[in-house]
Parts: sequence; structure tokens; C-alpha cells
Amino acid sequence: MDIDDVDYDLPEGAIAIEPVEPRDSARFLVDRGDAAPDHHRVSDLPELLQPGDLLVVNDSRVIPARLRLHRHTGGAVEVLLVEPLEGTRRQWEALVRPGGKVRPGERLVTDGGLELVEMRGRRPGGDTFEVALCGDRDPLALLEAHGEMPLPPYLGRPQIDPERYQTVYARKPGSAAAPTAGLHLTHSVFERLAERGVEMARVELVVGLDTFRPLDEGDPLGHRIHSESYAVDPEVMERCRAARRVVAVGTTSVRALESAATGQLAGRTSLYIHRGYTWQVVDLMMTNFHLPRTTLLVMIEAFVGPRWKVLYRQALDSGYRFLSFGDAMLLDRCIQ
Repeated sequence: MDIDDVDYDLPEGAIAIEPVEPRDSARFLVDRGDAAPDHHRVSDLPELLQPGDLLVVNDSRVIPARLRLHRHTGGAVEVLLVEPLEGTRRQWEALVRPGGKVRPGERLVTDGGLELVEMRGRRPGGDTFEVALCGDRDPLALLEAHGEMPLPPYLGRPQIDPERYQTVYARKPGSAAAPTAGLHLTHSVFERLAERGVEMARVELVVGLDTFRPLDEGDPLGHRIHSESYAVDPEVMERCRAARRVVAVGTTSVRALESAATGQLAGRTSLYIHRGYTWQVVDLMMTNFHLPRTTLLVMIEAFVGPRWKVLYRQALDSGYRFLSFGDAMLLDRCIQ
């Protein structure tokens, strides 16, 4: 591959800066293979699926993982907690900005002077840090009190209800970013899917660092992807095998299901889905429109081949909104 295989021009005006209401009124580009795509709304999803299909969602819940802190000397430091370490919520892998000035052992404080984060040094690879939350208070309670929802940085600091950056089915707190394709789904859509004979299943994948990292120049196949924690219940895999079609909501659900297909139903996955991948589980994918030059777009290219560029061009020409709060698409896997 070449980096140009997953590149395109994304006009600033095509980036959604706020969500639409209601959630399921988002536009929905439906892939029809070699034919021109259809234009729908997400609320049409029940009519687009068939009895016996299984809709699989990632129910990981976003935590208020962005901490705006200060050094004791006064300098501002932003800490984004990416993932807990060693099964605790006291120590975290984190992105720190600016990271070059802070030192191991240094404590960062809130505007009110509370010591909240202790720096522990760089992680292997050098692009993240290990940090620890200070004190004995419950870590999630500390984050609820002092953290912000980790909205994408291109949005700035909009006045958005934090629950709008959660799916309606989110359960276990853990992710540093939302599985955004699922933000469009509503309880009404799920009720109509059930009436249609389309069942729902849940998996968990904690959204990790590659959500924030662009691909390097050159061959995307040489990219070193970070691992993420996931869990798929054995009963869910049985339902996938029995389903007419498996419809994964979002790239995170895709990664969890395809990782589980290797035989390990839970743990950490370093699965990098790219051109040439042999698909095991997923037949249809509901997903948002992604940034160029990302591993997410590499996965899309592996799923539908080079026609992703046709679909993205059609979406841009038709005024679709891109990225986290943007519109969505329903992709039908190409047969390779």
C-alpha cells in the first residue's frame, strides 16, 4: 500500500462541529456495491436490514478523561487518560501536552490547588506517559469531579451535554473516545429493529491510542498499531455464527469481533485490519466518515476495496457531515 491509498481532501466545512437532533436524523449513505449508493437517514436502519440479521454494538462508556491541570510553577498541562494500567484505575497510560517539560515524580494540580496527577515517566515507544491519580478517593469519582469529556480537539470546547457523547446503550466506563457510529442509534430504532426480527448483541472494546494517531508517511502496512482491551461473550460468538448477517456498528465492534474469531474471546488485541485481510465474522459495517490517513480508513479500504473513495466523494458532493458528530454510512463487504 501507499499512504495515498487512504488519503483524500477533507474540506473544513465538511467537518461536523455539533451533533444533529434527534440522533437518528443523521444522514445515512447506503453502499450498494457497484451501483450508486442510496441516501437515507439512520432512522431508516430497521427497513434496511432483514429478519435474522444481528446488530453488534460496542457498549464501552466514555469517561471524562481530559484533565486540564497546572504545574506547581504555574505552567498549564493537559493530560488525556488513554487506558488504565495493570487492571487498576489508579495508574494510566496518558497523552500529556506539553510532555517535554514535566518530570517523573512531579505532581500536577487543579485550578483549586488539588494535587490530582503524579507523573511516572514515559511508556515504551515514547509517545505516551505513565501517570497516577493522587489520593485515596475513587478514581472514577475524581474524574467525574475534575475531568472533561474527551471531545475531539478540533471541536474546541463546545457547550455540549456530556451524555450526547455517549451511546444510549453505554455501560462499563473505560474509553477515552466514543464509538461514534453508535451515537446515531436511539431506543426507538432498537425497538423497531426488534419488531423487524433483527437482534442486538453487545461487545466491549476500550477505545485506545490509535484513535488519536495518524499514519506515518510511506506504506500504511508498516504502521505499528497499539493494542486495545476487548471482550466478547461466547454466547455472542454463537449468535454471530447463527445469524443471517452480522452488522457491526463501528470499527471498534469490528475489531472486537474479528479479534474474537481468532479464538481468544477477551484480552488485548493488536489486530491490524488492512488490505488482504481475510474476514471471519462481519458482513455489514455501520460507520462514520473518518479522517484521511488513519488506521480506521485502512480498515474501511480492507472492507470495501478502492470504492471507498467513490463513496466518500459522493458523500462530500452531497453535503454529508464528517467525523465524530457527522453522518454515517452502511457498507456491504466486498467479496475478495
